[in-house]
Amino acid sequence: MTSLLLLAASIATLPGGDEARFNACTKLVAADPKQAAAEADDWRLRSGGVPARQCLGLAYVAQERWAPAAIVFEQAARDAEIQRDGRAAQLWVQAGNAALAGDDPAKARGFLDRGLALPVLNGPMRGEAHLDRARAAVALRDMAGARADLDRALALVPADPMAWLLSATLARRQNDLARARKDIDEAVRLSPDDGAVAFEAGNIAALAGSAEAAEVAWAQAVKLAPDSPAGKAAAAALAENRKP
Repeated sequence: MTSLLLLAASIATLPGGDEARFNACTKLVAADPKQAAAEADDWRLRSGGVPARQCLGLAYVAQERWAPAAIVFEQAARDAEIQRDGRAAQLWVQAGNAALAGDDPAKARGFLDRGLALPVLNGPMRGEAHLDRARAAVALRDMAGARADLDRALALVPADPMAWLLSATLARRQNDLARARKDIDEAVRLSPDDGAVAFEAGNIAALAGSAEAAEVAWAQAVKLAPDSPAGKAAAAALAENRKP
């Protein structure tokens, strides 16, 4: 998922006083997100406008309060559109990220649609937005939409291993073994120490009928990230594969 905190660093230049206050607010988000939320909300109530709402959203994100974060980012994006200040697209993407993290893929896709419809996102950010919209599409079981978004993401951010991993996973689920193998190989090349990549490499090897290669990849996933969801799933796959 696109880092919401990193997105904050790339917003359009603010008027002097607002920029200083926004920077102070985002620093406080990292140190004390609850206090940052209180101060951002007070700023918002005192006509802080878009930057105040954005910082409030970031403070909610830092607390993993996904639903209120999505609401605040949406409000900020709508205000930014009205003001035509250039921040709306990034704010829609932030709203989409928050909704996706909060397990609301339908809302996430709607927000990401709004951001991608605006022409201001640069290539990498547009690619990451397509990647996030693909994740929403998979959650909504729209595999054709997910494939279209993943292909756009791969064209825009070809160095992102997550894009190749998600593409490989989708190809495996669609029984496109040739595409799955090609894409997981690229994910492994770009991120050889990622447990999730190793786990998916094992899944694809298993689908191809190579039990030995699957075990090697799953064992690597367990070694790299034993406590992660991928590592635990790989351990379970190993145990199942070794049953007599």
